[in-house]
Amino acid sequence: MSRVYLFKRYERFWHWAQVALVLTLIVTGFEVHGTWRLAGFEAAVKLHEACGMALVVLTLFTMFWHATTGEVRHFIPTRKNFAEQVRFYTGGIFRREPHPEIATPEKKFNPVQRAAYFGLLIFVFPVQIAAGVLYLGTPLWPGLIARLGGLREIALVHTAGAFAMISFLIVHLYMITTGRTLGANLKAMVTGWVAD
Repeated sequence: MSRVYLFKRYERFWHWAQVALVLTLIVTGFEVHGTWRLAGFEAAVKLHEACGMALVVLTLFTMFWHATTGEVRHFIPTRKNFAEQVRFYTGGIFRREPHPEIATPEKKFNPVQRAAYFGLLIFVFPVQIAAGVLYLGTPLWPGLIARLGGLREIALVHTAGAFAMISFLIVHLYMITTGRTLGANLKAMVTGWVAD
């Protein structure tokens, strides 16, 4: 069994920085909504805003990095082997069938992962960012906020996006366990190396 260097240092930094920011946004978002009390409403709002802005900066920088390095190709959806990958995840994995797609530096994600990441990056993140910016900038654009249905509707869209992110995280946590061994995928995202 040989090892392949799959995830570059910046990819791992981006992944773990994003994890920290998104988890903090989820925790502070629930506090802002009154689900629990940890730091207090004002502190939660300030931390939520700071993490949201940091995530926007990280996302913009990462988009630039992906575009200039060519790594963006890994996120472009494909139908090739999509059905086979779905069959694997919905049944083959439980029968210990081999993975239909093996990750390589040239093709890091299988078709299902590509579709999920593409949806997250093209739909969920932009909606979250737009709703967050509108919510944060409410005093600057009262007319625009009114035309969009009001602050309550924007908050509902932002909250729906948060639940989409939480759903993604739950599935993502499960998918971590579907590698060659229980911890192989997690180890790859820590070290960059994966066993082929």
